[in-house]
Amino acid sequence: MGVRGLIILAFLDLALGGQPQRKSAPPVGINLMNCVKGLSGCDISVLSPDEIKQVSEASKKRNLDSCLEGSTLCDPTRLSSADATAVQASRYRQNLDKCLNGSATCDPIILNQKDAAAVKAAATRRNFEKCLSGSASCDPTRLTKLQQESVGASASRRNLDRCLAGSSSCDPMRLTPTEASSVLAASLSRNRDHCLNRSSTCDPLVLTESEAKAIRTELQRRNRSNCENGLASCNPLELNESDLNASRTTFRLRNVEACKRGLPACDPSLLTGPDMASVTAAFQQRRSRVERNRQIAKP
Repeated sequence: MGVRGLIILAFLDLALGGQPQRKSAPPVGINLMNCVKGLSGCDISVLSPDEIKQVSEASKKRNLDSCLEGSTLCDPTRLSSADATAVQASRYRQNLDKCLNGSATCDPIILNQKDAAAVKAAATRRNFEKCLSGSASCDPTRLTKLQQESVGASASRRNLDRCLAGSSSCDPMRLTPTEASSVLAASLSRNRDHCLNRSSTCDPLVLTESEAKAIRTELQRRNRSNCENGLASCNPLELNESDLNASRTTFRLRNVEACKRGLPACDPSLLTGPDMASVTAAFQQRRSRVERNRQIAKP
C-alpha cells in the first residue's frame, strides 16, 4: 500500500472512530450514592434536578460537620448565618475545654472574662497539685501563702519517708530533731538486719555490745541447724566441740538411713558393725517383700 493509501486510512479512522469515547456512566442508584457520599466515582452530569438537590444538601452537611469538628476540610464561606453561629459556639467550647485542661493548643485570648477566670483557677489548682506531689513542673511562684505551707509540709513528709527508707535522696538537714531520731533508729534496725543476713552492707562498728552478742548467738544457732540438717551452707569450723559432736551424730544417722534405702548419698566406709547389720537387715526385708509379692502374683 502506498503513502496515499495510508493517508486515506488515517483520515477514515479519525472520521469514524477517532473521537474519544465517553466512559459509560455507573448505574443510577450507585452513582447517586457516590455523589451523596462525595466519592470520586460520582458523575454529576447524569443526575436529575431532584438528585442534584440531594447531593447539594449532603455536601453542605459534610462541610458543616467538618467545621463543627474543627477539621481543615471546613469551608466557612459555604456556611449559612445560623450554621456559622453554631460553628463559632462549638469552636469556643472546644477551646474552653482545652484551656480548662491545660492544653498547649489553648487560645486564651478569645475567652470571655468569666471563662478566663475559670481557666486561671483550674491552672492554679493543677499547679498546686503538681507542687504537692513534688513534680518538676511545679511553679512555686504561683502558690498562695496557704498553699506554700501545705506544699512545704508535703515535701517534708516525702523527705522523712525517704530518710526512713534509707534512700540516697534523703536530705537530713531538713529533719526535725524528733524525725532525725526516728531516722537513726530505722537506720540501726536495717543495719542489724543486714548483719543477721551476713550482708556486705553490714556495719559491725555501729552495733552495741548486746546487739553484737545477740547476732553472734543467732548466727551460731543457724549454722548449727544447717550442719545438723546436712546443708551445704554449714560451716563446721564455726562449731564448738559440743555442736560438732552433735552434728557428727546426726550425720551418721543420716548416712545409715541413706544406706538402708540404697541412696547414692550412702558412704559405707562410715558404717560401724551394728550399722552394717541394720543395713543388711533392711535389704533382706526388701528382698523378702519382693519375693512374697512375686509369689502372690503367680497364677
